[in-house]
Amino acid sequence: MASTADFKNGLCLEFNNDIFTITDFQHVKPGKGAAFVRTKMKSLTNGKVLDKTFNAGEKVTTARVEKRPHQYLYSDDMGLHFMDNDTFEQIRIDEKLIERANLMKEGQIVDVLIHAETETPLTVELPPFVELMITYTEPGIKGDTATNALKPATVETGATVMVPLFVEQDIMIKVDTRDGSYSERVK
Repeated sequence: MASTADFKNGLCLEFNNDIFTITDFQHVKPGKGAAFVRTKMKSLTNGKVLDKTFNAGEKVTTARVEKRPHQYLYSDDMGLHFMDNDTFEQIRIDEKLIERANLMKEGQIVDVLIHAETETPLTVELPPFVELMITYTEPGIKGDTATNALKPATVETGATVMVPLFVEQDIMIKVDTRDGSYSERVK
């Protein structure tokens, strides 16, 4: 059990016979009336987002969720397949339950969130940054560097990332997986 004072991004709750993770929350103390907490929660079983308001101090049931390292193997029409490197057990997770799944490349190690009581895989957390090769981008126009202009670039996983004009094809870049943005060139 936890109270609304324990809320933080990433906290997993059991709510309405489902498991949710808090993606955003805000403590509100109006001038008149009792304090409350506005939350935005994402279901880890079906990916739906729920807006819920809790009274301050309200008790909620937390879910026991474990992060276990797995290797991303491949994708097919059934979903994304991962392997535990210790037991060699393979699991499948639906692509719609994973944020920015298009930034994962085969062989990459990721953290799979598993419900500890039922041993059910819920979702995947990517590392904060991934290094990807640019497979296609238009060449930058000389002299067009006065502004912070961006251009689309396709990376090796097929995802499109907006990059600065000076970035060229066949260059490794670092991509922020939290928002899918360009971070820097890899040296």
